[in-house]
Amino acid sequence: MFPWDKFSEEKLKKIFTEKNTIVDIGGGLRVDGDKNNRLEEKYAWLKEYIAKVDYKVLDKVPDYHPDIVGDVQNLNFADNSVDAFICIAVLEHVEEPQKAVKEMWRALKPGGYCFIYVPFLYYYHPLENYYRDFYRFTLDGVKYITRDFTTVEIQNVRGSLSTVANLLPFFSKRTKFFDWVDKIIGKDKSKQTSGFNIFCVK
Repeated sequence: MFPWDKFSEEKLKKIFTEKNTIVDIGGGLRVDGDKNNRLEEKYAWLKEYIAKVDYKVLDKVPDYHPDIVGDVQNLNFADNSVDAFICIAVLEHVEEPQKAVKEMWRALKPGGYCFIYVPFLYYYHPLENYYRDFYRFTLDGVKYITRDFTTVEIQNVRGSLSTVANLLPFFSKRTKFFDWVDKIIGKDKSKQTSGFNIFCVK
């Protein structure tokens, strides 16, 4: 298991075992095809955990039948009312990502958790008639937008060679080989990365 996969598994398991009210903004876990624009197996292992908590998907449009229709930039939650937020591959698609992070911070209970993924060196990926693709985030940008949290842990996703391979059409689905090469030559911790997994505590 690569460091970024291990990081996300550990942090998501921590959220689902230590918190009860969990809001998945944009439904990035994609564990329920009835509430998302697609179903993926990547986080299928979480289904047993999800069944034991109050898990809700929030999306800005009703098209994919989320539990809550709402905007991450203007959340309809009271201050200090949510145990945890999950926000995977969303912030690049909103007009004001700093405002979105501040909104999650505001709505989180003290000690609440927030798991975020943002891209850095990543291809353009809007979804027509649903969302546009506005931003990319450097390590410095990630540190800045999460500055209000008590603690922030950041893990790069992919090393430098794997990141380049992911940008090329032929290699984009075949990056595991380059992940191993990055590990061998010490580029798996590079800041020239596809993106960042971030775990924040209020």
